Amino acid sequence: MSAAPVRRFSGDRLVIATHNKGKLEEIAKLLEPFSVTVISAGELGLPEPAETESTFVGNARIKAHAAASAAGLPALADDSGLEVDALGGAPGVWTADWAETPNGRDFVMAMTRVHEELLSKRAPKPWTARFVCTLVLAWPDGYDAVFQGQIGGQIVWPMRGDQGHGFDPIFQPDGFDQTFGEIDRWEKNKISHRAEAFRKFVGGCFT
Repeated sequence: MSAAPVRRFSGDRLVIATHNKGKLEEIAKLLEPFSVTVISAGELGLPEPAETESTFVGNARIKAHAAASAAGLPALADDSGLEVDALGGAPGVWTADWAETPNGRDFVMAMTRVHEELLSKRAPKPWTARFVCTLVLAWPDGYDAVFQGQIGGQIVWPMRGDQGHGFDPIFQPDGFDQTFGEIDRWEKNKISHRAEAFRKFVGGCFT
């Protein structure tokens, strides 16, 4: 958790340090009330920096500062992932890596791996887990602010739903009988780990 930052966002343009159009759309929607124009690092032709840290905040900082420095504008980056308690917090910061193949990302493969590793460890149910999101807002002068959110739940099998992305079809949030893959996308965006981090970001920087 981070305290409210000393510096508030006062510009009208914000770089989102991503090459993911879906993530850009989601963030743009959240920032609509504040009359901020968002542009992705991909649209600016910025390269994706290597994520060499072992923590969510470390990798989010790499992405945010690289984009802010290259664009000369404040930049927002997130690093998020799934932590499964019985797997020692894996896949964690390597969440996307578990889905990598020579032909792109295969999350069915990645979700199957989670299930198989839980079975191989004979982990007792419920298989508790959480989605974690860390946002970093960086300025070109090197200043940054950190905002973190998470949502707890459990891993379920078989996969259920096609509304979400990534590991959503095997994650059932606490208090729900549906997985993130079954919950409407915009409803999920109100309760998710990213939503909590964004509430802190908006509260600290815009309101």
